[in-house]
Parts: sequence; C-alpha cells; structure tokens
Amino acid sequence: MTRKASIERNTKETQISLDFTIDGKGQSALKTDVPFMDHMLDLFAKHGQFDLTVNANGDVEIDDHHTTEDIGICLGQALREALGDKRGIKRYGNAFVPMDEALAQVVVDLSNRPHFEFKAEFPSQKVGTFDTENVHEFLWKLALEARMNLHVIVHYGHNTHHMIEGIFKALARALDEATMVDPRIEGVLPSTKGML
Repeated sequence: MTRKASIERNTKETQISLDFTIDGKGQSALKTDVPFMDHMLDLFAKHGQFDLTVNANGDVEIDDHHTTEDIGICLGQALREALGDKRGIKRYGNAFVPMDEALAQVVVDLSNRPHFEFKAEFPSQKVGTFDTENVHEFLWKLALEARMNLHVIVHYGHNTHHMIEGIFKALARALDEATMVDPRIEGVLPSTKGML
C-alpha cells in the first residue's frame, strides 16, 4: 500500500495544491513563489526519501508569510492523512544534522498530540528576501496539522542559512525514521493506550 495524500487549500491569500508520498524516492516538483522555501522543501524531500509536489500561489507582494504558513498547514494535513491509522510505524524519530558550523537536531513523536518546541536563535532576520521568523510559523503549523510532537533545537551556528538548512534536513530524517514500518510490531499501534 502506497502511503500518500493530496491536499488543496484555497483562500483569499493563497491557492495551494500539494501531493505527498511517504515511501518515495526523494523527488520533488516545487513552485511556491518563495524561492527559499523551494530550496528547503527540496532538501526535505531528498533527505526524507519523500516525493513532494507543491504548487502555491500567494500574496507574496505583501510578504512570504501566508504562503509559507499555508504550505506548512497543507504538508501537515498530507502527512497525517498519508499515515492512516499509523499501525506498525516506529512513531518516534530523532536526527542530528551538521551543516558546516551549525548543528541542528529534530525530534518527533507521531502521537496525535500536537506540541511544538523551538530552540533556535537566528543571527539574521532575513535570508535573501525570506523572513527567518517564517521558519517558526511553517514548523508550528506543520506540527499542529500533522498532530505530532515536534522539537527543534539548533545547538549552535552563526550562518542563518546553514542553521535553517540543518533544521529542514534533520526534520526530514527524523520523520523518515518515525514513519518507517517496523516489522517487529506487525501492524500493531505503537502505544500502550491502544490508540494514537
């Protein structure tokens, strides 16, 4: 069974269509009108071995906030839908990723309980034209819509681009681990509660 989902979101601020496959080959086709997000989502797909297609049109003449936030909403919804009932998955994932001088860590629990912790201080408020505060917005909406615990820690670094790139690579690798099917579980939910 292929674990995938397609999401569409149309508002007065953005129009987004997104296709997401968990068990992919790291392929992406991205057109978001936010070049930095195209770059980060490409890294995310490649390092998680996910297939991801995003077509997004938004009010970028104002700024990148709405488009970035709404892509996070759509990706979270797609992840949740693609996981189905979560039987047999590992559930937890943890990844450290060094990016030159920066070290990022992402820890996830696909628990059906949304929570977000973000411990990162970026030296710059912008990377190119992209407002770095939008990284927090994207990740928070992703965690909320996927209904997962998401902890993001940048242990150190001084180049903002490197720090954010490390986050997206670590996010991909942590989610790849958490979504893997564990043959030892044999289709059982990974919870003593009997549900997630």
